[in-house]
Amino acid sequence: MDLNRKHKVSLRGASNGEISRDALLAKVSQERELRSYARRANSAALYIQRVWRSYVVRKKAAIEIQEEWESLLSCHSDTLTKSWVSSRALRPFLFFIRSLSVQHQKIQSRDIHCMQTCFKILLESISSNDQRYNFCSLAVGTLEESKPWAFQTRRLVSLCSFLLMECNYSQERIKDVLGVTALLLRILIVLTDPKSWKITTKDDFEDAETAAKMIIQFIGSCESGYYTAVRRYIKTLTGNTDERLLITTSAVTLALRPFHVSQLANVDDNRPDTNLAVEEYVSLILTIPRLVCCLPSALIRALKHKTILMPCFQTILQILREKILTRISETEHSEKQSCTMEIPSVGWAIGNIISLATVSETDFVDAPESIPEMFYVLYVHVIVALAESLLSRVENVRIQDVHLDFEASSDDTGKGDHSVKISIVELLRPVCQQWHLAKLLAGSGKETRVLADRAKSTSSKKGSETLEFFDIARFYSCMLRIFCVLNPVVGPLPVLNMLSFCPGYIFSLWSSLESVLFPENGYTADDASHGSVKTSWNTRSPSVKKLKHLKNDGVSKWVSVLNKFSGKSPGPREHVDCTSDQPGSSQVDESSNDVWDVETLRGGPAGVSKDVSCLLHLFCATYGHLLVVLDDIQFYEKQVPFMIEKQRRIASMLNTLVYNGLLRGTGPENRQLMDSAIRCLHLLYERDCRHPFCPSALWLSPGRTSRPPIAFAARTHEVLPTSDVLTSPSMGSVITITPHVFPFEERVHVFREFISMDKASRKMAGEVDAPGARSIEIVVRRGHVVEDGFQQLNSIGNRLKSSIHVSFVNESGLPEAGLDYGGLSKEFLTDITKAAFATEYGLFSQTTTAERLLVPSPSARHLENGIQMIEFLGRIVGKALYEGILLEYSFSHVFIQKLLGRYSFIDELSGLDPELYRNLMYVKHYDGDLKELCLDFTVTEEFCGKMSIIELKPGGKDISVTNENKMQYIHAMADYKLNRQIVPFSNAFYRGLTDLISPAWLKLFNAHEFNQLLSGGNHDIDVDDLRRHTKYTGGYTESSRTIKIFWEVMKGFEPSERCMLLKFVTSCSRAPLLGFKYLQPTFIIHKVSCDTSLWAAIGGQDVERLPSASTCYNTLKLPTYKRASTMKEKLLYAITSNAGFELS
Repeated sequence: MDLNRKHKVSLRGASNGEISRDALLAKVSQERELRSYARRANSAALYIQRVWRSYVVRKKAAIEIQEEWESLLSCHSDTLTKSWVSSRALRPFLFFIRSLSVQHQKIQSRDIHCMQTCFKILLESISSNDQRYNFCSLAVGTLEESKPWAFQTRRLVSLCSFLLMECNYSQERIKDVLGVTALLLRILIVLTDPKSWKITTKDDFEDAETAAKMIIQFIGSCESGYYTAVRRYIKTLTGNTDERLLITTSAVTLALRPFHVSQLANVDDNRPDTNLAVEEYVSLILTIPRLVCCLPSALIRALKHKTILMPCFQTILQILREKILTRISETEHSEKQSCTMEIPSVGWAIGNIISLATVSETDFVDAPESIPEMFYVLYVHVIVALAESLLSRVENVRIQDVHLDFEASSDDTGKGDHSVKISIVELLRPVCQQWHLAKLLAGSGKETRVLADRAKSTSSKKGSETLEFFDIARFYSCMLRIFCVLNPVVGPLPVLNMLSFCPGYIFSLWSSLESVLFPENGYTADDASHGSVKTSWNTRSPSVKKLKHLKNDGVSKWVSVLNKFSGKSPGPREHVDCTSDQPGSSQVDESSNDVWDVETLRGGPAGVSKDVSCLLHLFCATYGHLLVVLDDIQFYEKQVPFMIEKQRRIASMLNTLVYNGLLRGTGPENRQLMDSAIRCLHLLYERDCRHPFCPSALWLSPGRTSRPPIAFAARTHEVLPTSDVLTSPSMGSVITITPHVFPFEERVHVFREFISMDKASRKMAGEVDAPGARSIEIVVRRGHVVEDGFQQLNSIGNRLKSSIHVSFVNESGLPEAGLDYGGLSKEFLTDITKAAFATEYGLFSQTTTAERLLVPSPSARHLENGIQMIEFLGRIVGKALYEGILLEYSFSHVFIQKLLGRYSFIDELSGLDPELYRNLMYVKHYDGDLKELCLDFTVTEEFCGKMSIIELKPGGKDISVTNENKMQYIHAMADYKLNRQIVPFSNAFYRGLTDLISPAWLKLFNAHEFNQLLSGGNHDIDVDDLRRHTKYTGGYTESSRTIKIFWEVMKGFEPSERCMLLKFVTSCSRAPLLGFKYLQPTFIIHKVSCDTSLWAAIGGQDVERLPSASTCYNTLKLPTYKRASTMKEKLLYAITSNAGFELS
């Protein structure tokens, strides 16, 4: 037997209870834990018993002391000395009130009675003129007297904080609570004002003042909890505060005492440290929602005073900025607020400070006489500091989420929340006034003395600071971002309305930007932030007096400013001749590759400083807003507010900024800058498309060296999520937002690549299995192409992407010869659009301009299936674009703008109805009284001899057009013609078009390019290009005699005849957009041998056979003609006979 496998027997014997070593250790550890737990439980029980016994004993003692106190006061009728008030009345009172009420956070009826008794005794004592009986005399007495006095007054402050927090409408005996609170506040008001003490003399006034300052210092500390109590009390106030006026006034007065004491103190050593009080005041009082709406107007004037605001500003900026912001966040957290569901407290602080800083509706508070500009410096910097804190928090949780939560909160919390949202915007109303901007600009560029930080102030050093133009720009940039967040419905429109129409301000903004972004004179960004910006405002902008006269303007300021722009008020820039479209006056070489690529912006928004970023944001938002109402006369002829040369520079700046921002990506902090820049860029680009003022190289300049391959760009565009267009660096986002940086030919390639990708995905999904599979077969009569096509194809939707097999029936009712391998379907599409777009059909009409462009006819809505027919035509146009088939007609700019999802503005009316546009411009610039023209807010339409009146606004037939409302009339009329009237038809056409073509694909092009994509542009053929890309079969070669004659005849044709020949062969009269190189299949000339007899040839006869065509293969079957005259005659006969296969 193997010894290693032999059983081992324990000599000590075996036991069923034996366990392993690990199990034993675990058991011992568990028992140790149980013993430790038992010891801790026993210790906790003992502690609870001690606390409970202490509570019971203290409560019992407090009740006994209260009973003794009540019996003592009931039987004591002698005159009350100050010692008796302190030791026998106030000391026991503070003990049992603290034990029975304050610690329990509950007031009993018996306690209220005791408070009334004690406070009346105290008031009687401090009103006495005898030092033996006046309680205040203890403060200036011996040390044994002053120390208890200081302790007891601090306890009174704490008791006052408790009572203020209990002053809510949930109290059963609210009137009694309000009464005792008013008594206590009255006592504290006297105790903190040594001038009101009736026992002080000149000798002991300094001691009294020191004692009062100690109380005030305690009030301003966190230990007292006074500002927290005032915050909670003010938040409970409603509109009717008359019954609480005394308490509210006293509470706020006491809260402002630390500020007043600091102003009155002459010796720094005896001045209480007001930083703690300022921290409490800013973080707890100024962050109260709707503070100025909760308090009486008399108290608001006190809060507005410079002695209150200036210390707050200085403390926030120099000492406690981060600490105060942290404290505000802690307060929010303790009150269980969330920045995604409610307006953050720092937002209320901004609104309250702005509201308090305006002493009236037209001016700021009175600045200190010695340094009047210091207030503006501190004001701007404080608001910017708080605004950046607010925006950093909001942008971290994404602005879109905040908008959604705001909308949801109004439904959940009802009317109250809606009023809260309105009130925060109302608090910010002063920044939307021109006097506000004028005051800040008046204070800019002037050096002021601002207190430095604590270390410097102790060494008696002062710091100088200037309110720069950049500071004001940063202020208003923050305001625009805040309005976008806090006012999501209207957005920053109130601020933009003021900035856009403030004379000279937009020009000053661009001058400052130009000195930074185009440093031809040696300026750099750092230099511009100091000297050049100040110079730009001082030398280029109007005087402050020019701005001040606008502060009383009302609603009519829009009209007056627009009149100024349009030339009614003489100005230095009104009669400047329009320069050439070429930037020759700027003395730059346009052939240079870098002339329109702004070097300072090649890093995007992330590559510029914070000051420049704010200036860019403010300029883009303001100028983009102004471009909406700036008509072509002002822009091109009067060149207001910029010369054309400046407009090119602005366009190049925006183009470079947006392109590089999209290419490199931007953070949330630059989202609104990018939004504003993109909007402004699109407005300038669309104006340039309608009436060019920029060279084409300008728009292509940023992407000339960094454009990717076409296929890569297309695939990047398709996979890019919509939500990440701005924040994710991607070439796809560049194609989505700024497609114009790619040449038109490349974008056409991208468009065709999209379609190729779509066809490939359909094939992978099984929608296209094999040639001929899942095709749609239709039979169409030559004379009823529209009706037959609508009946058979209208209901198939996006299945129209599949191939169509068409069989034509001629006018005799017989099927036409030939098989459809794609050519007949192309012919069907061109024929149906030609018939449906004809004005006789009634669906579309032509504009009165020379181009005769198509626009939906207003009468189409009265036709049977009119809207459905227009939707069907949109699907047909989508099919033509999907298959690369060119059509015969082009659409108006206004109609295409609707298809591209863009809003049409008043100047585009000139391309739709030039006569109406001229009339509206006449009204806009009319010098007399518009009532003489007898216009109202209506428009008259005629259909089938019946006149109908349509109101442009509710009650428009009763509203006359006057000089005051003429801008409303002009824009209402333009909006009706450009938007409201055309929307039903454009929406229907859009639905059909997007069944086959993705909207994102269409946005690669502007309106003119869309027409080129659809119709091929020029109405002629490049014969040389066609000759270079033609193949010959059947025995023909390029040197054949018949071929040479053919090309001679082609060059001799009229343009319309060449188009007819191309349609005869390919079923489309337009050349391929990128040239005949891209014609599929290739243009082919096939030889048709036709022998003639010898006698016929000698007699001068030629081949009699007509040429024919195979449109599905783009093939011209050309007989062997010998003479050019015969070939021309036969070709013209064939292409005008409206037949194809039948000539074979």
